[in-house]
Amino acid sequence: MSAEHYVGLMSGTSLDGIDGVAVSFSGNHPTVLGHVSAPFPDTLRATLLELNAPQGLDELERAAAAGVALAQCYADVTLELLRQSGLSSTQVRAIGCHGQTVRHRPERGFTLQLGNGALLAELTGVTVVTDFRSRDIAAGGQGAPLVPAFHDAMFRSPHRARIILNLGGIANLTVLHPGQETRGYDCGPANVLLDGWVARHLGHPFDRDGAWSRTGSPSQPLLEALLGHPYFLRKPPKSTGRDEFHLRWLDSLDEIRGLLPQDVQATLVALTAQSIADCIAAEASEGLEVYCCGGGTRNPALIERLQALLPGVEVHLTEVLGIPAMRVEATAFAWLARELLHHRSASLPAVTGARKRVPLGAIYPA
Repeated sequence: MSAEHYVGLMSGTSLDGIDGVAVSFSGNHPTVLGHVSAPFPDTLRATLLELNAPQGLDELERAAAAGVALAQCYADVTLELLRQSGLSSTQVRAIGCHGQTVRHRPERGFTLQLGNGALLAELTGVTVVTDFRSRDIAAGGQGAPLVPAFHDAMFRSPHRARIILNLGGIANLTVLHPGQETRGYDCGPANVLLDGWVARHLGHPFDRDGAWSRTGSPSQPLLEALLGHPYFLRKPPKSTGRDEFHLRWLDSLDEIRGLLPQDVQATLVALTAQSIADCIAAEASEGLEVYCCGGGTRNPALIERLQALLPGVEVHLTEVLGIPAMRVEATAFAWLARELLHHRSASLPAVTGARKRVPLGAIYPA
């Protein structure tokens, strides 16, 4: 079987920018030919943050304009990936582009990712596959998380129980038990609150190496209040985002009053680690292995706290399984585009709660 080339683009809930990969698939094995990370322009990031909150003026026009700006950013990353990998646009079968989520309301029957796939196809000369969530929601599902099918294809072991943990803006996990159906769901917030809080108080896009959080001490009353959010009591299938976890919610809690900002940051690290550990404990089995990917893997304070809450469980990065932690999600969207173009469904009703398996994605031909 000859190799096929794809581009995968991911910009997640954390709003830290775009991760892109150029990937060659030979059979089901991906080889990453190029990797680009690009931050959003400050004005675009500010607009996207504003659009995540259901307020403000002229949302329709601002959202449409942001979609155009995003497509231009996605195109810039794609063209750089082609340059790095030595590929021409005609050699790439498709771009798989998640788009930027600004609303995720599956309970109301919709999800909204900005991006403008038509413009991206026009700017790059490459077929674009995007809008991966909507069809699953139309079939009664959550439309998220999207990556468990990819995790299953890449990381499943016939002998070892594994959990693949993605630490993006939201933490989500995929449960891979030998001989059992693949499951997965969102655990709760990861970087979305951590990044938002450090940006407010230090003006930094993220807490590098978790250093600021280490200067504080977690507040147990605040942690208990945070863990009281109704989302943590829901049973899977479930998914979440900025619609539920945002700084306005954090500010509304009485237990935050009088705390030092760095103590709040330390408590948010504790929240992320504890909510994940509770999910993993519910899935535990003998010899369980946990493999982490996503931007949160660059926060050693978070990884160390998570490991401390999981005695006896091996916690690794996905590098051990062949795909670097910062490239997994972008590679997943290249794979999702490939699955659609090969007329295969990558949906997992056991993950999302959909009534049936459906094709994921909408195609904008080059």
